[in-house]
Amino acid sequence: MSVIIKFEDLGVSDYQTVWDYQERLFNELISQKSLQRSHSEPFMTDSGHLLFVEHPHVYTLGKSGVENNLLVDDDFLKSIKASFFRIDRGGDITYHGPGQIVGYPIFDLEQMGLGLKSYIFNLEEVIIRTVADFGIDGKRLDGAAGVWLDVDKPGHTRKICAIGVRASRFVSMHGFALNVNTDLKYFNFINPCGFVDKGVTSIQKELGFDVDVSNVKESLRRHFQEVFHILWK
Repeated sequence: MSVIIKFEDLGVSDYQTVWDYQERLFNELISQKSLQRSHSEPFMTDSGHLLFVEHPHVYTLGKSGVENNLLVDDDFLKSIKASFFRIDRGGDITYHGPGQIVGYPIFDLEQMGLGLKSYIFNLEEVIIRTVADFGIDGKRLDGAAGVWLDVDKPGHTRKICAIGVRASRFVSMHGFALNVNTDLKYFNFINPCGFVDKGVTSIQKELGFDVDVSNVKESLRRHFQEVFHILWK
């Protein structure tokens, strides 16, 4: 069964503004679900939103994260023009910045027939198919959400896409961060996702040249449509 999702590309926007927008859409979708349940006759509703955005330099720490995985102090953050947020998603610390596509699916997982584990599996599948379009062999890594390269080569395993989500009443928020032309030196100031023995990479680094971000966005949208059976609004 197909679901109706509204897509928005927000361009470049600061983290707090988009977080507030996510929260509004998230709460609206939960209210919509409650209203539908209160009616004796079911009525058609949208199944959510998909937001794409690039953020200025920012580090975010999940609710189960360890603050010591941020390896620098406030003064250093100011010197590199980066901000820091403690947020309500799962996972540890990660970085967002220019050249990275951040995706925020605010989906009604119940309407999609998905539990949280299958939802994260599907997110990973979208990314795996997307990077494959650019000749990159992405994989899952047991015990670690996201998409990784060379998972069977200890010492060479590296993450190309981080995933951290929150779900309440079967509605999701937060999402994924796919490194396209990302300045990877910003990951040197954290233990990405809490790992000290695994690296970080980007499509640009793997291919050896800059990639058109709009082409990656087109690929992501196509694979979201395939994997989640989406009709775009």
